[in-house]
Amino acid sequence: MNARRGSSTVGGRRAQWVTRGRPGGGGRSTGVASSRARFAARAAGVRRRPWLLAAWSLGIVALLAGLAWLVWFSPVLAARTVRVQGVPAAAVADITARAQVPIGQPLARVDTRAIARRVIASATLAEVTVSRSWPSTVVITASPRVPVLAVKNPQGQVQVVDAEGIAYATVPAAPRGVPQIRTDVTPPSREALRAGISVLQALTPAQRRQVTDVRVTGASSVSLTLGARTVVWGGASDPELKVKVLSVLLRQKASLIDVSTPGTPVIR
Repeated sequence: MNARRGSSTVGGRRAQWVTRGRPGGGGRSTGVASSRARFAARAAGVRRRPWLLAAWSLGIVALLAGLAWLVWFSPVLAARTVRVQGVPAAAVADITARAQVPIGQPLARVDTRAIARRVIASATLAEVTVSRSWPSTVVITASPRVPVLAVKNPQGQVQVVDAEGIAYATVPAAPRGVPQIRTDVTPPSREALRAGISVLQALTPAQRRQVTDVRVTGASSVSLTLGARTVVWGGASDPELKVKVLSVLLRQKASLIDVSTPGTPVIR
């Protein structure tokens, strides 16, 4: 608070006086100025805001466009290598050749479905999946068919068959450990092959080791040779009961055992 002092003489007497300023007068001026400055700064910020938003928007659009170009068109993320897994090493070269992967094409644009279709055309494969491994690898995962049966036709050719009854390759001889069957039908139906497979799978390990020949003439006509005995199995129905009946009848001295109707078996 400001004060001014002074004196004067009235009627021969000396008088002193003090004039005091209004409290807060200077502070009010300062406060008004500060408010005006804040208002001006706020107004300037509001005027700049649309430009800032526009700049941010343009920056984001440019960033997204750059990323899209990098992924879809740039050679930086192009397919350069092919990795084949899930199959023996001897099959890798054939699968790679079948795949026809477009080396040099951006990885994002590689048609993995088309590659899978080309590879699965190989009859020896049961399943194929194709995926991308960034930044530059196409991965082909293949599952080869597993032979569970070898079929010898009347012409002497041997074909291997998987668990689904699909004859997928011709081989010089049955693979080791894969049972061989004979068929009078060329080519045998999948139903007939499945019947032969189901019979072999139903047998106990001890019975399976005795099998020297399997003959399939149809889906409901399967016969086995166990040592010197012929077993007429019939179709694929009632496999558990047939195995139990066969286990009992194998103890008998018989050259032929018919379990095609397991409730009324026949021995000779």
